[in-house]
Amino acid sequence: MSRRDERGTVTLMIIGFAFVLAMAVVLVVDASAAYLQRQGLDTIADGAALQGADLGATGRETYLDGVPDDRLALTEARVRASVHDYLLAIGAYRTYPGLTYDVGVDATTQSVTVAVHAPLDLPLTVPGSPAHPVVGSEASAIVSTG
Repeated sequence: MSRRDERGTVTLMIIGFAFVLAMAVVLVVDASAAYLQRQGLDTIADGAALQGADLGATGRETYLDGVPDDRLALTEARVRASVHDYLLAIGAYRTYPGLTYDVGVDATTQSVTVAVHAPLDLPLTVPGSPAHPVVGSEASAIVSTG
């Protein structure tokens, strides 16, 4: 009876486990970076929506005619301008280079929706992962006079 030589089998298994462990570390580090950036974008989107709803509903006509009893008039141009000014004031463009935003105004419900997106710079990369990942967040605010 001949015996097989198994000396290289343990080395191969250790290398395999080390590779799996390294991929797990990369996954955890990248997922943590994405989560933290999304949390930051959540804060920015919340503040931008509130600012857009607040400043998008005020203007010259409010001061001349007074605040209406039922609803304030939101204009998309005014909301977009106030969101842009807010993002500049808090330094969002510096913190998240490549930051973009979209603004939606629903006149029926008097709501403002702000979506922000920023490229994600992953600390580690996994083969086959997206080359330029983007993280985003969305927030809404409703204007009410009552």
